[in-house]
Amino acid sequence: MRGLGTAVNVATVLVGTAVGLLLGRRLPERVRTTVLSGVGLVVLVIGFDEARVTRNVIFPLVAIVLGGLIGELIDIEGRLERLGERLRSRVAAGAQHDRFVEGFVTASLVFCVGPLTVLGSVQDGLHADHQLLFVKAGLDGLVALILASTLGWGVGLSAVVIAVLQGALTVFAAVVDRVLTDRMVLEMTATGGVMVIGIGVRVLELRAMRVASFLPALVIAPVAVGLFAR
Repeated sequence: MRGLGTAVNVATVLVGTAVGLLLGRRLPERVRTTVLSGVGLVVLVIGFDEARVTRNVIFPLVAIVLGGLIGELIDIEGRLERLGERLRSRVAAGAQHDRFVEGFVTASLVFCVGPLTVLGSVQDGLHADHQLLFVKAGLDGLVALILASTLGWGVGLSAVVIAVLQGALTVFAAVVDRVLTDRMVLEMTATGGVMVIGIGVRVLELRAMRVASFLPALVIAPVAVGLFAR
C-alpha cells in the first residue's frame, strides 16, 4: 500500500517526541550512539542489496558520476545547508529564540531535507516499497527523541511537514511510473542503492559524504537506459 512508509514515519516522530519529553536528558549518550550505529549498519545492508539488482553496472556508475558532477556544479548539498541555516536564523530572530518554533523548524529540516526522503518516497510511489522509509522512520524517531528532550513538543509538529512532503513525492513518483519501463526502474533502484550506501557511511560517521549532490543521478539513470539500453 503506497503511503504506508510515510504513515509509519509520522508515527515514529510522534512517539519519539513523546518519549523525548518524558525522558528529557536522562537517556545516556552511549545508548543513543549504539542505536544510531545499528541503524547505520542496516542502511548499509539495504544499500548493498538494492545496488546489486543492476543488470549493467555501467548505468549506475555513469548516473552517479554525472549526477555527482551536476549536483556539485549547482551545489545541491550546499544550497540545502544554507536554506536550513537561513530558516533557523530567521526563526531565532523573529521568535526571540522560542523553543517551540525552533523545535518545529529544526526537526522539519532534519527530517525532510535529505536524500533518504526523496529516495524512500520515490520507491514507495514506484512500487510500494516501504523499506527505505521504514529505515528513515527509525532514524527520525531516534532524532525526534533527542531533539524533543531539549527543544520541546514543537518537534512533534514536524510530522505534518513529513506527511505533506513525502506524500507529494510519493504521488509524483506514482504518476511518473506510467512512463518508466521495468529496466528504467531497475537501474534507478540500483543507482539509489549506491546512494543509500553513502547514507549509511554518513550515519556511521565513517566519512562526511555529500550524498544530496548525487540526487540528479535518479533522473540520469532512467534517461540513460532509455537512450542506450538494448
